[in-house]
Amino acid sequence: QLVESGGGLVQAGGSLRLSCTASRSIFGAGVMGWHRQPPGKQRELVASISIGGDTNYADSVKGRFTISRDITKNTMYLQMNSLKPEHTAVYYCNVAYLLENYWGQGTQAAVSS
Repeated sequence: QLVESGGGLVQAGGSLRLSCTASRSIFGAGVMGWHRQPPGKQRELVASISIGGDTNYADSVKGRFTISRDITKNTMYLQMNSLKPEHTAVYYCNVAYLLENYWGQGTQAAVSS
């Protein structure tokens, strides 16, 4: 089970930090990631982090968003800076183990102009 938090309403230029806490250890997770679904659009990958710590970002968020994790807390984070209205979406975390794949319930991030 994954529980997300940290969403909310911010003005353009502001920041949000999303958290995703797993009910089981993330030590063995192969890939962890954040996805988002803007209103009326399909879900898309925002950022991911591999078991080795390698990170990958969508071009649209490079330099603005940072994905990280704290294995001791079974938690993954997404630091979002310099937010724009087009970043408004429901953000979902995903943790993929070898045989299982989990999704969070989503947390809403809204950016006003």
